[in-house]
Amino acid sequence: MAVVPRPRVLVFSIIGCTAVATALSACGRPDSGTETVNVFAASSLTDAFAGIESAYETEHPETDVVINFAGSSALAAQIREGAPADVFASADRATLETAIAAGDVDGPPQVFATNTLVIAVELDNPKGIEELSDLGDPDLIVVLADPAVPAGKYAAQVLAKAGVSLVPASLEQNVRAVLSKVALGEADAGIVYRTDLASEPNAQAVDIPGDQNVIAEYVIGPVAVADELSNADAQQLIDFVLGPSGRSILEEAGFRLP
Repeated sequence: MAVVPRPRVLVFSIIGCTAVATALSACGRPDSGTETVNVFAASSLTDAFAGIESAYETEHPETDVVINFAGSSALAAQIREGAPADVFASADRATLETAIAAGDVDGPPQVFATNTLVIAVELDNPKGIEELSDLGDPDLIVVLADPAVPAGKYAAQVLAKAGVSLVPASLEQNVRAVLSKVALGEADAGIVYRTDLASEPNAQAVDIPGDQNVIAEYVIGPVAVADELSNADAQQLIDFVLGPSGRSILEEAGFRLP
């Protein structure tokens, strides 16, 4: 049986437009001729997609790009509940493929970037952490992303490869929350994406060897909506991400290109 595309749901009030669920609170402004493209993107894409948003809006002044950043699994749940999204960019293939199978996103998933993991430590590495095995020290405060989100799943994989067992002090809902705890001195270490360190002056990376690391694939697809105009706008933005301008911004932010 074919899956019926999930309708795009917006709730309107006297003072404007309000999104359902826990996602965005934005919609198009027909009086000014501006179209809104709502992008749901993994937290680790925050800096790169801020650049993409700016570049795209410069090239397409009639379009307002509104981005909702969160853990990929949380974003998928918001889309499933009817939040107004046009584009979904996930930090792993499995989450997007599940959304495609549910009829929430149109396939196939398109890989637009890759990433690797590092150990995030406080600036100047006061605990002297040099490798994954050091994280097994029970005196260290180590935080990880929840295994329900891609960063947490990848962290579990690298720890397993290194034969390291640990009990994290906390499991965060997205990878940026892990980095924040390390930068603020609330944790001694965490496992994050390499690109996350680019914009955090109060933390630094300890490399994870290739034989213990994983390659994180970032995939993108248009949310399955009944609105043909939204579909066209979504695809245009996806084409921008996959094109020369988007690739240049992603590479500058430290992502590897497929």
